[in-house]
Amino acid sequence: MKRPSRRERIAAQLADLKLPGALEALDGVLAGVDGGGTTAAEAMEKLLAAQIALRNSRRLATAMRASRLPALKTLADFDFSFQPSVKREQIDALHELGFVQRKENVVFLGPPGVGKTHLAISLAIATAESGRRVYYGTLAELIDSLEEARAAGNLNRRLKTLSHPALLIVDEIGYLPVTQSGATLFFQLVNRRYEHASTVLTSNKGFEEWGRVLGDEVMAAALLDRLLHRCHIVNIRGNSYRMRRHADLSKAIHPGAARDVSPPGASAS
Repeated sequence: MKRPSRRERIAAQLADLKLPGALEALDGVLAGVDGGGTTAAEAMEKLLAAQIALRNSRRLATAMRASRLPALKTLADFDFSFQPSVKREQIDALHELGFVQRKENVVFLGPPGVGKTHLAISLAIATAESGRRVYYGTLAELIDSLEEARAAGNLNRRLKTLSHPALLIVDEIGYLPVTQSGATLFFQLVNRRYEHASTVLTSNKGFEEWGRVLGDEVMAAALLDRLLHRCHIVNIRGNSYRMRRHADLSKAIHPGAARDVSPPGASAS
């Protein structure tokens, strides 16, 4: 019987170890070794990197299904040149996820369209790729789910479920009015997660306006006391990405619209 080749033996070992990513990359890596352009150590590194990439891809796919993330927005896609008020070093540090390990919070503040949700989701994706559970919801969606649970007699169970993820994204605080009962439910959620798990929040309102947003100044103060106790604040001051895209689209459709128009009766020079 013909003895299996080295490639066949390695492939069998990778299959036995259930390393499909490395197995898929095997032929390309061995071709590099045979051609003399890849050392043995580099080959091992490439096989392991391929397996890790596949694992992270699967984690992300699972997280996207379970976490209700509305879109795939990564840090690599964020245009820092368009938002110079954002400190790159601060955002890079947050994506190292030390704040998740320490169970701290992050709040993104700024007007609509400046990239708050993008950065919040990119943190969720980085957290999911690290193997931790994440969950996303707008403030209105989270309150609706809590009110439905309370009506069904399952409020404690729902609060417990929302307390488990290592990272909870609460998006769009201040965009829609909140009832006093809804604000109370949101406070209960924040209180459950306080010093037990990290929460990332986005808002188009300054903290001084949260009392009006939640309809209760005292409750807002208590909520902010918990959120800001161990918190990283990112204040984005800049133009809207969406408005820039609309302007670019308008220029593409009406290329002459941006040109200066001479007033009636004026002669062209």
